[in-house]
Amino acid sequence: MTTPHTRLRIALIQVRAHRASMMQEQSCFIERCRIARQRFTFINLVHTPNVGWRDVEDSHAVIIGGAGAFSVTDAGQPFTAPMTDLVHEIIDRDRPLMGVCWGHQFLIKHTGGTVTTDPEQAEIGTYAANLTPAGRADPLFEDCPSPFWVQLGHKDSAGGLGPGWRELAYSDRSRYQAVRLDDKPVYGTQFHTDLNEERLRERLHVYFDDYVEDEEDYERILRSLRPSIDADRLLERFLDLYA
Repeated sequence: MTTPHTRLRIALIQVRAHRASMMQEQSCFIERCRIARQRFTFINLVHTPNVGWRDVEDSHAVIIGGAGAFSVTDAGQPFTAPMTDLVHEIIDRDRPLMGVCWGHQFLIKHTGGTVTTDPEQAEIGTYAANLTPAGRADPLFEDCPSPFWVQLGHKDSAGGLGPGWRELAYSDRSRYQAVRLDDKPVYGTQFHTDLNEERLRERLHVYFDDYVEDEEDYERILRSLRPSIDADRLLERFLDLYA
């Protein structure tokens, strides 16, 4: 039995070095989850690297967000080992878990998969994602058409999955746009379930130097943006189904 939205407690794990981007990401997840701010616990790994089960045990679901300029390919971060232990404990305890962009990559890399930095496979803007047969059958994507529009901003890409992961959605450049672990309430999306068209526009402005080549590239990306109505509903549906 799931918990009413008014009583849910959600832990959002972030990796944001800039306060403005940290606050913007929080607002985006609040909007997409349609949960009041006071129902969230916000944990920024930049400030709290030694994260553990104690920090999330009272939450009905855990979300791992994006990371701006951080990469899961950098194993030297002080939060990598504690986060790896936490992810495995969340999975073992069957707590609902959603990884988004960096969070998606972290889940894949630290459960036996691979992630590489590959600018040739970068996706910045609005792209079409397609459901696999497993995706069409999965409850999370039950009402989702194929293809559907998603908001993206990444240079790292998953190259392979560890044991138990299912491919749910893909794009022309990224094979693993959405994945699920076995029959557990554990998902990852390379695309930003927290962003709609306008929110991606805001975030591009913050991370211009990290993700945009020049003004011409910026204008091209802005012209690609369009609404992503179906993807915008996935976080709320995830909570309805599992939390």
